Amino acid sequence: MIYLRNIAFYAAFYGGSALFVLAAVAVSYLDRPKRLRAICDSWGHWHRRCLALLGIRVVETGQRPEGLAFYAIKHEAFAEAIEMPVIFDHPAGLAKAELFAIPGWGHAARIYGIIEVRRDAGASALRSMMKETKAALAQGRPIVIFPEGTRVPHGTRAPLQSGFAALYKMLKLPVVPVAVNSGPLYHRTWKRPGTITVHFGEPIAPGLERAEIEARVLDAINCLNSD
Repeated sequence: MIYLRNIAFYAAFYGGSALFVLAAVAVSYLDRPKRLRAICDSWGHWHRRCLALLGIRVVETGQRPEGLAFYAIKHEAFAEAIEMPVIFDHPAGLAKAELFAIPGWGHAARIYGIIEVRRDAGASALRSMMKETKAALAQGRPIVIFPEGTRVPHGTRAPLQSGFAALYKMLKLPVVPVAVNSGPLYHRTWKRPGTITVHFGEPIAPGLERAEIEARVLDAINCLNSD
């Protein structure tokens, strides 16, 4: 049954994804951000519906804060990346520069408002990133980052990228750590049925020293590691 569920999921999700991606790229070149947002939202919801074919459901626990916040989310699988528009409201996510080199996708990501992170490009790149981040905040969009920088296997505590603390210091916003436990079910070829939890932790106030904010976020985003 697991194999049949997976075949159905892959056929439905990736078949539909091809249409969503083509539509997103086309609309991005027409410079229609609102329509692009609608397509990305629909893609995330399509993924959520396709998860039902696998017998996977997603539940949210904890409470989101009112107002603007800086979200630091655990990254265990592709699931939380594709579902960002579902989990958050029109998020301005930070993504590594390599993703922007993908033909079509990179242009669409820029039009949507994804913020490029160039880790080795120096102060000018950091200023550019901050300019884009502040523009997103001015639009009322939440800022979302995978502070570990890449996918990390469930149960593993990876150190946070140095850019996270720098961004926290400059934004002067509360950080909301978000834990997920998608890895055991989703991060594999043959995905398993079960429940993926997205847990919103307590907001952490701005102004902490780097060692303290990194330690607190690291503990909070790994709170589901024993599940």
